Amino acid sequence: MSVSDPEPHGNTDPDPNVTPDLEPGGGVSPGSTPPDSAGTSGLSAPEPDTRKHFPATGWLTIAAAVVIVLIFVAVIIAVIL
Repeated sequence: MSVSDPEPHGNTDPDPNVTPDLEPGGGVSPGSTPPDSAGTSGLSAPEPDTRKHFPATGWLTIAAAVVIVLIFVAVIIAVIL
């Protein structure tokens, strides 16, 4: 499902005619910072819905972290004893 943008934004790049320090051809003079270009609004891809269930990759990450912690604790106990 895609939702259309209620406000069309058009071109949000800076106007080269009123941009300071812009040389002919679009370059900037040495030591000047080029004008910032506008970013995109909204998400580029839909995010997965994780409200109803926890993803399997999350469970695998938690399990791997628990195994690493258990091995770390076992090594510490082995060094102390």
